[in-house]
Amino acid sequence: MRNSRRVRAAVAVAGVLTTLVAAACSSSPGTTQSSGPRGELTVLSLGPVTTWDPQRLSTPQDIAFAGRTFLRTLTAFPPGRDATAQRHVVGDLATDAGSPDSTLKVWRFTLRKGISWQDGSPITCEDVRYGIARSFAQPFASEGLTYPLAYLDLPRKADGSTTFTGPSDASGQAAFDKAVSCSGSTITFRLAAPMADFSEALAMPVFAPMKKSADKGKAGTYAVFSSGPYLLKEPWDSSAGGTFVRNAKWDKASDPIRKALPDSIHYVQGTESQTAVQAVINNQSENTAAVTLDSAPPAMQQHVLSDPGLRARSVNPSSQFVDYLAPNVERGVMKNPDVRTALALATNRDSYVAALGGASAASAAYSLIGPTLPGHRSDDPLGAGSAGDAAAARTALQKSGLTLPVTVRVAYRSTPTADKAMAALSNGWQDAGFSVKLQPIAKNYFETISAPAQLAKTDVFWANWAPAWPSASTVIPPLFDSRLNLTGSGTGRDFGGFTDAKVNATITHIQSLPSLDDQAPAWADLDASLARRAVFVALAQHKSLYVAGSAVTRFGANEALGGFVDLAAIGVG
Repeated sequence: MRNSRRVRAAVAVAGVLTTLVAAACSSSPGTTQSSGPRGELTVLSLGPVTTWDPQRLSTPQDIAFAGRTFLRTLTAFPPGRDATAQRHVVGDLATDAGSPDSTLKVWRFTLRKGISWQDGSPITCEDVRYGIARSFAQPFASEGLTYPLAYLDLPRKADGSTTFTGPSDASGQAAFDKAVSCSGSTITFRLAAPMADFSEALAMPVFAPMKKSADKGKAGTYAVFSSGPYLLKEPWDSSAGGTFVRNAKWDKASDPIRKALPDSIHYVQGTESQTAVQAVINNQSENTAAVTLDSAPPAMQQHVLSDPGLRARSVNPSSQFVDYLAPNVERGVMKNPDVRTALALATNRDSYVAALGGASAASAAYSLIGPTLPGHRSDDPLGAGSAGDAAAARTALQKSGLTLPVTVRVAYRSTPTADKAMAALSNGWQDAGFSVKLQPIAKNYFETISAPAQLAKTDVFWANWAPAWPSASTVIPPLFDSRLNLTGSGTGRDFGGFTDAKVNATITHIQSLPSLDDQAPAWADLDASLARRAVFVALAQHKSLYVAGSAVTRFGANEALGGFVDLAAIGVG
């Protein structure tokens, strides 16, 4: 999953740090009360939120906010301090995490009693069906997540699309009715292939219910019809945000996820991250009861973490993304496995992490299966370590039979930070016998590198990836199953053009294993085998740092939600 949040140019933060020093000295966690409305939590975000429609939501930060405030799904990931417990999905609108049959292709869920919409009407099985059905219609199909299209057992056309095109499609309705059916309060899903983690997929908003009479269609970009503890007080302001107040029809007894402690939540949109962090650290007025939803810039992170008072009001979780390199295995020098191995051995992750901002911003990674996922391993399959091994890399490069220095062209998404990070990597590669030619691409990076012609121009592609939910099934197949990626129109997310029938068969086998406990070590083994072949070179696991005002209680992040601030249990003292 790629974060679609628009990136704005950062402003200088050097002057901010002087202000923070003074602010830190006066902060006293837990003693200052908010002068704003009693019980109101303020959240500060850059934004922009592009939609609140459940079938159009795709930005992880917005999904995390919506899912804790006004949008309930059949399943959800629980709050709490225990990262392991966070990733064990539980029932939300459903009584539990569902019951699959022996094939893992038929899943059944039973709705809880007492669940209702903001108008007091009950949330029904048909509401769930309607919400999923609308994801096949426009604009939802092109703007939102496409998991129903990918997983449900529906007739397909030659191009992979389905014959069902939404609730108004009478011709395809019978097929959809078979794939998603209701019997009283029980909903049954029939899938195209076995899926042990389907209950985790159902935590995504695209599977959320929608009441047909409340559906505003294309005009409902920011419409909120709440199934959770908060509802939107007034129409959403796309430039400023909005305020969410209590939903009187929400039954706390029916909701095992959301504590809903604040009386209201004021969402302030359009605040640059460094401005938001400074405001919260200053700890004045309404900002004593505020939290930042965007990670603090690295230059500010070090200040926050070095001050005991500020550190106590912050969290520094692993975030979604793992940065990695995808060598071009289809042509050029990287088709030679010894050259790929040399590149991997020479990769200095320490210098890369330092350029990103240090230990509070990232940590060295050797796997694409991040630390929040079952099956994560922290060891280096090639044994070079975080600083790399230039001598071993040079030996591997000499073994390739090519004349040193070996020229390698490396494409990456150019930003000021990325420019420094890639320059740091280049130094290590050059020590091993490479001649590095960096190819910075500032605009439309992923679209550019996935074009067929790019394989002839580039030897190594920088990339990043984040799991859609805590399962390696949302990492390895999307990146390395050539059946999903390689077409005449491009490489998809398989930027290096990797194809291996045995790997594809292994993916299919792992997906058919009966439990996630069985799948996790199998995914780990496959990940490590691809790393040993240098099909990818993992670089760094990103981290975030969020700050809260002194009146905020139970402040934390949830790594199962992508490492974002978890509003399910947060309160205002």
